[in-house]
Amino acid sequence: MPDSAFLITAFVTLFVVVDPIGLAPLFAALTQGMSTGRRRRIALTACAVAMGILVLFTLLGEAVLGFVGISMPAFRIAGGLLLFLTALEMLFERRSKRREDRNEDEVFNDPSVFPLGIPLIAGPGSIATVILLAGEAPGWPGTASIIGLSFAVVCLVFAMFSTAGPMERLLGRTGINVVTRVLGMLLAALSVQFVLDGLSAYWGG
Repeated sequence: MPDSAFLITAFVTLFVVVDPIGLAPLFAALTQGMSTGRRRRIALTACAVAMGILVLFTLLGEAVLGFVGISMPAFRIAGGLLLFLTALEMLFERRSKRREDRNEDEVFNDPSVFPLGIPLIAGPGSIATVILLAGEAPGWPGTASIIGLSFAVVCLVFAMFSTAGPMERLLGRTGINVVTRVLGMLLAALSVQFVLDGLSAYWGG
């Protein structure tokens, strides 16, 4: 069983990489105008998908990517490009326009799997983190510890997602629109950083 110092360090690392606090306003922006029940289902699905991905990579590590011939740098670049498309939609209000024109319950208006589950919660950073942590804590006790810590962080993500309703009421429609634009810019920058990290790892490796 890993010692307490390792567990604390691992938890803090995962918490910082996943950033549950920073994801809360993003969730509010991506689910703007949705009902509380709809938001809860999206949050549960996103967290379940992310947890499944993190468990998979904790257990199998880079072998999963290697099996299909994908390197971690390529995974970072792909995640960054997909995230950039979401950022553009947030910046130019395409998501909200689609919600006005289409039924809210349709599948293509559901951000739970992408971009919330992947790559915002279970993205290249968190996947790489669990792979590295699992390597530092070999054996089933270590693997179980990493899975437990991942579950704790994902639970914190769900708790923060639950504040989306009060946050939207506090900010109002204008406030949410402003926050959505600002977060869209930050998300675009984050996506570019993913791409740059991937390119750096590829050329540096």
